[in-house]
Amino acid sequence: MSNAAPPLVAVDRLTVAFDDRRLPVEVVRDVSFTLAPGGTLGIVGESGSGKSMTARALIGLLPESARLSGSLAFDGRDLVSARERDWEGLRGRQIGMVFQEPMTALNPAHRVGDQIAEGLVLHGLMDRRSARAEALRLIERVGIARARERIGAFPHELSGGQRQRVMIAMALACKPSLLIADEPTSALDVTIQAQIVELIAELKAEYGLALIVISHDLGVIADLAERTLVLYGGRVMEEGETAALFRAPAHPYTRGLLAARPGRHKPKGEHLDAIPGNVPSAADFPPGCPFFGRCGDGTERCRLEVPPPVTVGDTIARCWFPRARPPRGLP
Repeated sequence: MSNAAPPLVAVDRLTVAFDDRRLPVEVVRDVSFTLAPGGTLGIVGESGSGKSMTARALIGLLPESARLSGSLAFDGRDLVSARERDWEGLRGRQIGMVFQEPMTALNPAHRVGDQIAEGLVLHGLMDRRSARAEALRLIERVGIARARERIGAFPHELSGGQRQRVMIAMALACKPSLLIADEPTSALDVTIQAQIVELIAELKAEYGLALIVISHDLGVIADLAERTLVLYGGRVMEEGETAALFRAPAHPYTRGLLAARPGRHKPKGEHLDAIPGNVPSAADFPPGCPFFGRCGDGTERCRLEVPPPVTVGDTIARCWFPRARPPRGLP
């Protein structure tokens, strides 16, 4: 008999579709994964791969025109049929989210201290005075200097890194059990990126959080995620333990992403490897493997038939011709 704890998040064949003049357009297609309490999952892929839409499905912030199907459960609760009132009880309180662009996620008309305290008051956890004191503590904890001054600042008065720290403080204010970080280091310089990644890792350990980190930056995924999903065209191309997936990816798309990383395997001044072509619009992906058309191994079968998941080495790839091997340019 297994004593393993039930998953905190259980997603099975999650699909997000939008109505089109011709046919429904699926931007997330049959995505499945589980996440244990305290675990960490990375979701990586190019822009337009379905990463952020998956995150928004997990927190109930899809556009009104979106249609959700499949199974989505949080702590044993079915969320596919959840009403807005149900989501309001979960957001912030049990699921925190660091959004991709803090300048648009933060309200420009309210001081950052009030925005951090708001969730504590709305969820009935503290009165306003106590919530403000907690907001000050959180501002100090996330490493914003001169916290007593900054608590009364408006978002435009802070730097990009400081705004991101405010977003992290807001997401953690109610001590949720799950934190979703959507591109938490985008538009930040390299030094600040490293600081934010280190802060998220520290806070995850301190609070005992489960973490889903979404990024196009493979370095962020390598630093934070125990397991990784690689998305393209709304589908999972490959999944597995992060170290194993980076060491010997089996899907040509994963190999292409890894080969395109800046790093020491390329001599200075030499161009990085690039995946040929561009990401199509969601309505223009082929009926089979979405990576067909950019893949050097693609055949007519790839274009027409969706490949099943296949275990190759230490990862699971959805490819008709998987091969576990290091990405180009790596020893």
